[in-house]
Amino acid sequence: MGFDQRFTLGLALRLALALLALAGLAWSLLTPGLGAVRIVALLLAAAAGWALWQHVQRTNREIARFIDAVRFGDMQARFSQPGADSGFDALGAALDGGMRTLQTERAKLSEAGRFYEALVDDAPVAMLTVDADGAVTLVNKAARRLFNRHTGVRAADFEPYGHALVGAIESLEPGRALTIILSLDVGPQRAIVRAGTLARTGAATRVIAVQVIQQSLNAIEMAAQSDLIRVLTHEIMNSLTPVTSLARTAAELIAEADTGADPVIVDARQAVETLSRRADGVMHFVETYREITRPPQIARRPVPAAPFAAELAQLFEADGKWDGVALGVEVVPETHVIDADPDLLAQVVINLLRNAAEAAAAHTETPRVALRIAAMRAGRTMISVADNGAGVPVAVRQDIFLPFFTTRKTGTGVGLSFARQVMLAHDGSIEVADAEGGGALFRVIV
Repeated sequence: MGFDQRFTLGLALRLALALLALAGLAWSLLTPGLGAVRIVALLLAAAAGWALWQHVQRTNREIARFIDAVRFGDMQARFSQPGADSGFDALGAALDGGMRTLQTERAKLSEAGRFYEALVDDAPVAMLTVDADGAVTLVNKAARRLFNRHTGVRAADFEPYGHALVGAIESLEPGRALTIILSLDVGPQRAIVRAGTLARTGAATRVIAVQVIQQSLNAIEMAAQSDLIRVLTHEIMNSLTPVTSLARTAAELIAEADTGADPVIVDARQAVETLSRRADGVMHFVETYREITRPPQIARRPVPAAPFAAELAQLFEADGKWDGVALGVEVVPETHVIDADPDLLAQVVINLLRNAAEAAAAHTETPRVALRIAAMRAGRTMISVADNGAGVPVAVRQDIFLPFFTTRKTGTGVGLSFARQVMLAHDGSIEVADAEGGGALFRVIV
């Protein structure tokens, strides 16, 4: 690697001119009476020296410019400039080739970085980072959707989601996992929290991953219940079918032989007919319960909330059983649109309204039921049904959503279990609490 021919010739020419100028200046100084010549020779020597200095400095400036460009991250910079005549063409070509290689590698790294950023941002698990100063950052979309009810960047600011989450953010050790209860818009939700650590800009950064598992647990529970019911109903029907058939046959035979004179035969006929009717009733009962083993298939679509509530009120009032029950309806805001299966959701709410009306009518002389539909964050909807009845005891509030469980003498234990299935299919929830002033409050989040 060295000077190119043009640079060498230019340097030699300037050096020769400088030497000639210095020689002329020396000759004029040694020769008396050449004052004007001395001045001209001095100016020529200065000009030749300046030209030589500029020729050498041009290369220094090109190298300095290139190094500054690299230092400030300008990957588009090139060492060789048109007409620069720096004299380092070979060096410039090598540096420019190295710069192009760096530019290609940097583009690959940038593309890989964007890919991994998108991968993390779209990951279904909520991720947070905690830096050395304790500042918490929501890393991806899942985290921003999940934790949308707080302000601030400290662990204590996450208190709206439960003290357990605050403790996990503050002290969960890297490599450990913890199951906690989160307080979310859809109600209490179980979640697994995992912690890790990464080195970032020379400092350790803790990574917190939060995975909500409540929906998976609910789905497993409902599947287990459905399997159990399917097995039980199958065995019961297999056992009852011959009993029902024999009871009908016996009733028909006794009816043919009954002359009305023998009281024993009369009693036997009545007993067998009763047995036949009850066997048919049990078969119908079991067949009805088999329906809840089939998970509902939802078809979501936008449903204007105000017309939906008005239709529910009309259906409630059309049922003559609840003429004495006052129904209040509120939609906030009136322009709200529900994203749900309107048919299945209407069936759930109508069942809740009828249960509320029955509870209120049995408890007070002035029964009241309130239906409220309100918009929530992230496009969700809360539908609440409240009554002024006796309420639901705390001890059975989780049991009332189980199949076959009921607190009413005429209940079947199917309605609330079906409502829970519908809400799970919507990725929502249903829960019961105390209403203001007494009674029960059912909250449906869809």
